[in-house]
Amino acid sequence: MLRITTRLFNLPLFNFLSLCYLMISLHSCKSGQAVAVEPDKKMAVAETFTEKIPATDISFDMVLIPEGKFMMGSPEDQVDRKADEGPMKTVELDAFYMGKYELGWEVFELFFKQNKNLFESLEAEKLSGIDAITRPSPPYEDPSYGMGKVGYPAISMSAYSALVFCKWLSTVTGRFYRLPTEAEWEYAAKAGTNTAYSFGDDISKIDEYAVYYKNSNNQYAKMGSKLPNPWGLYDMHGNVSEWTLDEYKENALAITESKNPWVKPTVIHPRVIKGGSWDDDAKTLRSSARIASSLKLQKRDPQIPKSFWWNTDSNFIGFRLVSPKVQPSKEEQKQFWQIVLDE
Repeated sequence: MLRITTRLFNLPLFNFLSLCYLMISLHSCKSGQAVAVEPDKKMAVAETFTEKIPATDISFDMVLIPEGKFMMGSPEDQVDRKADEGPMKTVELDAFYMGKYELGWEVFELFFKQNKNLFESLEAEKLSGIDAITRPSPPYEDPSYGMGKVGYPAISMSAYSALVFCKWLSTVTGRFYRLPTEAEWEYAAKAGTNTAYSFGDDISKIDEYAVYYKNSNNQYAKMGSKLPNPWGLYDMHGNVSEWTLDEYKENALAITESKNPWVKPTVIHPRVIKGGSWDDDAKTLRSSARIASSLKLQKRDPQIPKSFWWNTDSNFIGFRLVSPKVQPSKEEQKQFWQIVLDE
């Protein structure tokens, strides 16, 4: 019999009947189940679904992240903590689905202009919608830097490019997709833990869970090459850093709401990047660590003006998809794209 821990789901103590109901519900979920290995080797079941992109044979997996509360930020005594990781506060989030893996090249490249003809068989409304979305041409140099594409996470795109991709994907599939907020990302990364990493504070375990500077051989790895966190998400620590929806503010934790916080972007940079990468030291992979983007990500771009789509110096940054469990209305989606894409 599977043991479902109250710590894992970040919920109040279940009585016996509630626990039985939860287990029955999880086992009857039509969209499937994913088994995640906790650091102490106990097993837990999470609801998942697979999104197959119309007109293609390409799909990706999403994992349900349950609604709940958590302590965002890091304690003052955490090793390598920075001031912008506090003050810690209780944050409450609605349920959402998150990519089981970082977004791969196979999916991201469907978004390119040269692949437009793949979707000509879509119904007229969807086809009209995607035709209206501007999409990137191939970059002037290989954005993977020759590190591999099949099975690897997509990298080197700007935050703008990642957001336009999400709008394109939402139009193609009919399901709303976006980047995670910083709070959602950190909540999913911690997965019910209060330690520096989802596997604990013991840095000696990091090679089991993360691709980072000391074990990466100077390049990223295929998605899911290490152990997942307690909620079944892979590469939340390392491999590639990940864009979030938030504008970076040093004092974000002090100024944001406690319910579904989001620092809405008003500038191209700085944006919040989370998770650390194959090119980072272990301290940057901590769940609460924060990185601010800057124009340095395009310093070698010779184009005038510089590309909106690609960052020449960010072969360590990708992203992960989020889709709210309760889908926003068409009007709410329209308002969202107006905010994040300045439409």
